[in-house]
Amino acid sequence: MKINWQDTESVKRLVEGCIKGDKMSQQLLYKTFYGKMLVVCMRYTQNKEEALDILQDGFVKVFQKLRNFEHKGSLEGWIRRIMVNTAIDSIRRKKDVFAKTNEELELDQFVDDTFDDEELEKMTLLKAEILIELIQQLTPAYRTVFNMYVIENMTHAEIAQRLNINIGTSKSNLAKAKMKLKELFTQYIKTYYHETF
Repeated sequence: MKINWQDTESVKRLVEGCIKGDKMSQQLLYKTFYGKMLVVCMRYTQNKEEALDILQDGFVKVFQKLRNFEHKGSLEGWIRRIMVNTAIDSIRRKKDVFAKTNEELELDQFVDDTFDDEELEKMTLLKAEILIELIQQLTPAYRTVFNMYVIENMTHAEIAQRLNINIGTSKSNLAKAKMKLKELFTQYIKTYYHETF
């Protein structure tokens, strides 16, 4: 069974097949989106095992909620939102992730601490797997806010609401995440390419 993902009618037939419990339709949907959604889940976790747990939970929700898919956007985008929400919910259940630390840092320290053009150019040459590995090295709080703000394009207000933290904490975690990611990136380049900035 092949699906033309650009053809709304083909996608509707696949979704209907999944809702009716057709195993071939369900397998096709699962196999098609497994890899892409695993990458999404891995951005929010520290290791592949955690990501696979979230992925599994996410696909259970996808199949449970397929009746709610209204075919107004892409099926992939709809599934992706479910995966992101599942990852965020998983992180929120770990109560200590956003606990305050003794280290209070001023945001002003990080305002100018961004990647310059040369660093960005080098970063774009890295494989996606390496970038994910660098992101996975961030603390859960930093990683979550970084993903929600940078990748999912959420505002600090939305992040604060979703994670039950204040806006200042969201901004601080993002600044710290960027600083730590820059440090990890620089270490990676020095280690593997013997280059300095």
